[in-house]
Amino acid sequence: MTQEEFKEEAQRLRPRLMLTARRYLGDDDAEDTVQDALLRLWQMVGELRQPFDALALRLTRNLCIDKVRRKRPTLTLTYSGETGEADDNDERIERMMAVVSTLPDLQQTVLRLRHLEGMEMNEIADLIGSSEVAIRKALSRARQAVRQKYMKQYE
Repeated sequence: MTQEEFKEEAQRLRPRLMLTARRYLGDDDAEDTVQDALLRLWQMVGELRQPFDALALRLTRNLCIDKVRRKRPTLTLTYSGETGEADDNDERIERMMAVVSTLPDLQQTVLRLRHLEGMEMNEIADLIGSSEVAIRKALSRARQAVRQKYMKQYE
């Protein structure tokens, strides 16, 4: 593909890519994400064939999902022992942690590393010495067990 063909194709695709990015990110980072996607496509210009709509949309979608995941806040637990009375949120956290402590060791570890430490799946897999798929399964089972035990005990 030549540079001129790429420019024409990029101009044709840009509105669709912007629409996709805005759906995921709003107006915040949509422009930057589309620019990043086009830059990555430009780096592959020698290997691209027309039309590359599907590749461009997939690349934009994946970049948007990455940004959304990075923005996701991690939970920071703080205990307010100064006031003397625990508010409703602290009680729920304590109850949740009590339920988590009843889980099997692997599920407990995976759950704590993911949600309290904010680690990624591949980091947890490397740390534990297991595959990422096994970690995802253990995390899913741990979440399910916590949900069931919490609902059974406190609802």
